Amino acid sequence: GDYFAMEYRCVRALFTEDTITVYQAYKDAIADAAICAQTFVEPFKRTRMTWIKPSLCWMMYRSGFAQKDANQRRILAIELKRSSFENLLRQSCLSHYVAEDGVSKEEWQTRLRDFPVRVQWDPERSITLDVLPYRSLQMGLTGPAVDEYCDEAIVSIRDVTPLVLEVKALLDQKKIDAAKALLPQEE
Repeated sequence: GDYFAMEYRCVRALFTEDTITVYQAYKDAIADAAICAQTFVEPFKRTRMTWIKPSLCWMMYRSGFAQKDANQRRILAIELKRSSFENLLRQSCLSHYVAEDGVSKEEWQTRLRDFPVRVQWDPERSITLDVLPYRSLQMGLTGPAVDEYCDEAIVSIRDVTPLVLEVKALLDQKKIDAAKALLPQEE
């Protein structure tokens, strides 16, 4: 698409009327348990902040195509109820203070304390992991937001690591169009 026509900050994701897909990278033990249970269970820790990312390219960047380290060797596609995703967004606060947002630093600090979801807008990545001129949403879930995510929001969890490794193999062979054809259509 025309990257310069993209909105600077916009949730781009694979979605339907009822669902939205986000991505996370985990070590084998967490991924295997989540796929089996179709939610996150031990050894996943609900007490830790967990980050979800609607962009597969950003997830491939963050995990080094699932090859960065053993704790990110499995990439999961988590299909969520769209209503739950939107509810999580309503409970969010920017992860860092931005004076231009029209909120005082004190008000932001109160929101940071009271809201269980952190939002940050990181540079989106192309399939070759180059920085694009617009931002991609990341959401950090804590406390009750993690419980909502695990107990109510998840529709399905599937392992997309083989897809990511296939994309990487095609890129290594300079077959960029073939690699792009494998990616979900995030809009």
